[in-house]
Amino acid sequence: MNRVSFSPRVSTVLLFVATAVAAATLSGCYVVPMAPPAQVGPPQQAIALSPMPPVPTAPPAPTSQSFTARLYPSNVEAARFGAVTGVVTSDLNGRGHFSAVIGGEQFQGEATRTAGSQRNGIANAAGAKGGILSCRYTMNSTTLGAGNCTLNSGPEFTMHIGG
Repeated sequence: MNRVSFSPRVSTVLLFVATAVAAATLSGCYVVPMAPPAQVGPPQQAIALSPMPPVPTAPPAPTSQSFTARLYPSNVEAARFGAVTGVVTSDLNGRGHFSAVIGGEQFQGEATRTAGSQRNGIANAAGAKGGILSCRYTMNSTTLGAGNCTLNSGPEFTMHIGG
């Protein structure tokens, strides 16, 4: 059998190539420790984490809206009371509550939109001393309106709602 002999320079090159091939094929290996490393130095302090704040949600839709009702005297009988301030609280579905104080008498009642109308309504309130206040109004927008109110004893008022 014939032996092939290489020059020392070719032998060195072959050895280098064989080493490079071996290194390339073994480079996919990893060394993974089986136990945690021994701690060197002082122990680590635990970091306290505070909980995340709650994610803000959309505010709930309003269930009512209150408007000021200003009543101005429109006849001589009402002039003795002067201007009166009341409150209308709407449930946003065509109904609401109405209150006012006229001449020291507290009036409480309801306000309701007229059937089939999105603008016109009536408000009636009974007084703590037996008085009755009846009003008719028209809303010019969702927050502004005007109308007239009459006490059962004769005084009449012009009413402005909102604003």
